[in-house]
Amino acid sequence: MSITVLAPGVLTTVQDTGRSGHAASGVGRAGAMDAVALRLANILVGNVENAAALEITLRGPRLRFAADALIALTGAELEASCAGAALPVWRPVALRAGSELLLGGMRSGARAYLAIAGGIGTPPLLGSRSIDVNAALGRALAAGDTLPCASAPTSVAPSLWRKLRTTNTPACAAKWALDATPWFDISPAPLAALRGAHFDHLEPASQRALFEATLRISADSNRVGYRLEGAAFALREQIELVSEGTVPGTLQLPPAGHPIVLLAEAPTIGGYPRIAQIAAVELPRLAQRRPGDSVRLAEVSLKEAQTRYLARERALAALARNVAERLHD
Repeated sequence: MSITVLAPGVLTTVQDTGRSGHAASGVGRAGAMDAVALRLANILVGNVENAAALEITLRGPRLRFAADALIALTGAELEASCAGAALPVWRPVALRAGSELLLGGMRSGARAYLAIAGGIGTPPLLGSRSIDVNAALGRALAAGDTLPCASAPTSVAPSLWRKLRTTNTPACAAKWALDATPWFDISPAPLAALRGAHFDHLEPASQRALFEATLRISADSNRVGYRLEGAAFALREQIELVSEGTVPGTLQLPPAGHPIVLLAEAPTIGGYPRIAQIAAVELPRLAQRRPGDSVRLAEVSLKEAQTRYLARERALAALARNVAERLHD
């Protein structure tokens, strides 16, 4: 089975949960910006959670499916249609061979995820199919591209397949859907963050402002990181640093005083002061914010950040078991 890209959208890339184990060689993780939304899309079509899917930014592509397919859309609230009829999100949808899927603009959020049962089968590189745009490991989709996919397993969502075979509609959606509320949060509530290794080097006023100021995401932002404007932070004195390891969520402070929070395509090392670390559990929320959106930070302890992360993982595991049962009804 294959998918033909008729129009690519603003920035559509193949992503899984990223490539790990190569930081020592200078190769970053990349992967989905909102990894939870990607995992949930895969869960809804019966895939393993780290299967490759499409990450769609701000406006989606137009795609043609060569064979019957089972899909799911999660993440940002985007316009989706097939043969002129609106398609629902956050639920499994069966598409007939030859169908064209049109994914338009996003009413809220910044990134949506399209999973296809069986996963996207582009060749893996260093153990992952993720595109790293900044490192030029692959590229965004372009018109005319063809994406290989495994044939949809008919043992998943058999009731949808029966409905597709007995009707003339190009698409059939499941009657049930996930509640997006716990997984898609674009509220301006503060993001949990920990003090960074160089927090104490900030001037006292900058230390206070870090957890009080309202910042804005600059237009000069991408999958590598978001540049934050609205307040300038200053060090007590300039410090000489040796480049050290960085990860998504690291908040660096360049000389101009406007911090940059690193994201999915974060470099493996950096030499700017690290003044904070946004908790991993908050990165999906941050990934759904657009240029111009506000960002505030709330200080938490390492224990609290870990507790929240583990609670989310337990909730995801329970949801995955429940969905698996429904998919085989």
